[in-house]
Amino acid sequence: MRETAAEVAELQQLLDAAYQRSTEHLRTIITGTRRLDAEGLVRILTGMCTLNLATVTARGEPRISAVDGHFLHARWVFSTSGSAAKARHLRARPAASISYVDGERIGVFSHGNVEFLTPEHPDFDEIEGHLTAYYGSSPSSWGDDIVYCRLQPSWMVGYGDQAALLAEVEQAEAAKKSKRKKK
Repeated sequence: MRETAAEVAELQQLLDAAYQRSTEHLRTIITGTRRLDAEGLVRILTGMCTLNLATVTARGEPRISAVDGHFLHARWVFSTSGSAAKARHLRARPAASISYVDGERIGVFSHGNVEFLTPEHPDFDEIEGHLTAYYGSSPSSWGDDIVYCRLQPSWMVGYGDQAALLAEVEQAEAAKKSKRKKK
């Protein structure tokens, strides 16, 4: 978990506001113990998550693709080739939707605007460091035109059994500790 207390509080405000603006239909599905809060999300969304990224063409047609996403500082971060259709769409029209869904287990749905993070951006080094540690090499080394993107969400909701998901996280953390002790 890399989020500060302020980032977790901001995420909770976003989740609450999005939930309040949601349709009655959505609020009948995401209720009580099936509604994820900010503290839960930042503990659950670690490592790489395969995201569904929806962009829009110049003709207003939706396009969806998958990206490796990482939830860092309460924002989705991903990289792709600068020549990919999704990168062209986002440069021209930064509005996007992202979902992370694992069957009935968890669903996180986000809308917002994507920003491109260049090496001059103050957050670039930390993000690249995280991605490099995760993958074992820098995404920047994977091609001539790799871009780093981050969704600045304006709407986000999370669905899942938070207690069960957090129990999974705790079991995984305990297994890692046990494995390290054996070495």
